[in-house]
Amino acid sequence: MCGIVGYVGPRDVVGVLLDGLRRLEYRGYDSAGVAVVNGGRVLGSKRVGKLANLEEVLVKTPLHGSAGIGHTRWATHGRPSDTNAHPHLDCKGRIAVIHNGIIENHAALRASLVKKGHTFASETDTEVVAHLLEDLYTGDLVAAVRETLKAVSGAYALGVLCADAPDQLVFARNGASPLIIGLGDGETFVASDIPAILNYTRRELIVQEGEVVVVTRDGATISTFNGAHVQREITNINWDVRSAEKGGFKHFMLKEMYEQPKVVKDTLVGRLRTDGSIDLSELGLSESRLRSLHKISIFACGSAFYAAAYGMYLIRQLAKLPVELELASEFRYSEPVLDKNTLAIAVSQSGETADTLEAVRIAKEGGASLLAVTNVVGSALARTADATLFMQAGPEIGVAATKTFTAQCVDMALFAMHLARVRGTIDSGTLDGLGQALRDLPSFVDQALNVNDEVVPVARRIAPASTMLYLGRHVNFPIALEGALKLKEISYIHAEGYAAGEMKHGPIALLDASVPVVVLATKGPVQEKILSNMAEAKARDSRIIAVANPHDDMAIENADVVFTVPETHHLIQPIVNVVPLYLLAYHIADHKGCDVDQPRNLAKTVTVE
Repeated sequence: MCGIVGYVGPRDVVGVLLDGLRRLEYRGYDSAGVAVVNGGRVLGSKRVGKLANLEEVLVKTPLHGSAGIGHTRWATHGRPSDTNAHPHLDCKGRIAVIHNGIIENHAALRASLVKKGHTFASETDTEVVAHLLEDLYTGDLVAAVRETLKAVSGAYALGVLCADAPDQLVFARNGASPLIIGLGDGETFVASDIPAILNYTRRELIVQEGEVVVVTRDGATISTFNGAHVQREITNINWDVRSAEKGGFKHFMLKEMYEQPKVVKDTLVGRLRTDGSIDLSELGLSESRLRSLHKISIFACGSAFYAAAYGMYLIRQLAKLPVELELASEFRYSEPVLDKNTLAIAVSQSGETADTLEAVRIAKEGGASLLAVTNVVGSALARTADATLFMQAGPEIGVAATKTFTAQCVDMALFAMHLARVRGTIDSGTLDGLGQALRDLPSFVDQALNVNDEVVPVARRIAPASTMLYLGRHVNFPIALEGALKLKEISYIHAEGYAAGEMKHGPIALLDASVPVVVLATKGPVQEKILSNMAEAKARDSRIIAVANPHDDMAIENADVVFTVPETHHLIQPIVNVVPLYLLAYHIADHKGCDVDQPRNLAKTVTVE
């Protein structure tokens, strides 16, 4: 939700902090701030708005120090303002705190501290931590942090700086708030995400829940909240530094859309054999376990939920198993019926989404096995799962998911095919056809990107619209939902995705010449039905934008605009079809001058419920 960065070492501390915050600004951009230790004092600066506002202040009033912490905020408690920006100080101004997450009992703690004479400057939940530390500090910062952690409840990553410890930082993590440590030569880095420190080191330690980390120039010491020493294996990151940069594209989102062919290829490597068969031995779920399943329960949030919905269709059709699909944010309230014969599948790009992790807890308590579909090795979800299917998408900087959604869909297709083969519910001809479709998929996604030049003028014409409708059927219904979500997220145009058969049950009342309708009309068993829905919308004077296969006269004749994409197996076709929808949303938002990479009110990883 928020971005954290820390540094101890010989470099210009503020320069390192600002560089890290630039790469973390996708995590929150309501405000930003830094604090350093210099000459036995804590010095800092913070400003509301984008990071550039803070940088401007620091040019005029530079800060220097031996150690420092920085923060970019996505507001939860307290409106965006200079005062509510992090870091937060204690009454004496000698302890600084940054925080990602929520302190759930902050109100009670604040009331207690006020009675003791503490004066609060902000509306945030975070500030209580600084005052608690002040109350408990007797010369040992680490001991004070441990005592403070006993008093607070919630999910958080905390960073602490103290004037009495000029070459030391203390961090702690509890719950779905990621934290990593970067190890250098005589210097140590801390961040919420890998791209923030990738320019400096590839040797990293992943901080897990319930751990305290003491950071010095010589490295990091990890222990549990209770003080037990933790030995952690170093992770070597093999991402290219340029993968966290724009690479010549105007926006990260556009760059990441053009990375989709490579992401699909990387996600298939080692899993799709040349003969079309699937090798998912990495799962860690035995074939006997998969054959014993009576039901599958899938949950996710946002775009991941739509990828999960796509997977639901495939698993039902290919593996002939009952599949329940639910939003992770609702799963906890629905009293799900789970047992040892259930496989729960949690889909999350970051593996740190709070609602998804809560659903995971409930699923495991219910006796279900857990399969995680995620992009981040070492994430909370990956560590909790009984089996994992990694997406191989690399870092995604744009807040609106694109390449990670595509990778999630590929993973779901692979798993559905694997499950069907193991359970004997798919014939060799169907399996071969799907395997061939997956082999062709990187090329087909690449070809779908060729519609970019055709999309630009269409996007400009329909950008003034105040609402749009997206229609799909069967496996293309989740893609309609995803297309509408992308438009809402980055262009701020209201849009709805519908199962096309539902149009006559209400949404058709909205249609007129001012409402463009996007229709997923590629070939497949339900194409005749979707073409009928297209005609119904056209009869209400809506402008029809169709995604169709080449030389499909019926689809072309009924549409005002057609974006043609390569034809493949109808169950794999949705992964190709989403490409022009992404391009359309992007170019509408770009034409309107919206902040494509950092849409208002959104953050990349939602680590609060």
